[in-house]
Amino acid sequence: MTDKKKDIYEEEIDATQPPAAEETPVVDEQPVAKLDALLSQLAEAHSKASEYKDGWQRSQAEFQNYKNRVARDNEMMYASMKGDIIKKVLPALDDLERALQNRPPDDAWASGIELIARKLQNILDAEGVKRIAAEGAAFDPNFHEAISHEPNADVESEHVIAVVQNGYMFGERVIRPALVRVAQ
Repeated sequence: MTDKKKDIYEEEIDATQPPAAEETPVVDEQPVAKLDALLSQLAEAHSKASEYKDGWQRSQAEFQNYKNRVARDNEMMYASMKGDIIKKVLPALDDLERALQNRPPDDAWASGIELIARKLQNILDAEGVKRIAAEGAAFDPNFHEAISHEPNADVESEHVIAVVQNGYMFGERVIRPALVRVAQ
């Protein structure tokens, strides 16, 4: 055999034989352990981030609910205070209306009182205060307060005969029920 053929033949034999033990690559266990540690830290960081995000979202929702509750409470308190002030003004309007019912004809001061009563009524209307309609209506204890039950042939039973004092509502709230006489 020639030297060249001998070299090729030896290479083929070397390729068929398993490599020597010293030629097998040695895997370093340290990088794999570091990778596992880093992956576990990453998973822990993701779970903490998710937990913190959930807590933050919950806090945001609670704060928004708090703001809405405070705003609603403030509106209710404002409406209540406004209703209380209006309730204090109503007796003055009642007095003016009673004075107008008994006014002498053609007096200049009576016209002035009528003008004052209309202005006061317009202010109440502008603020959303409504007079409760009662005359001839069916008696409703939510809006009327009966001061007497009287027999009356002209008016149906349990209907209002006459209004003694007007009642008023502010929005859906009854500020003062109407004082009425009711038919039996």
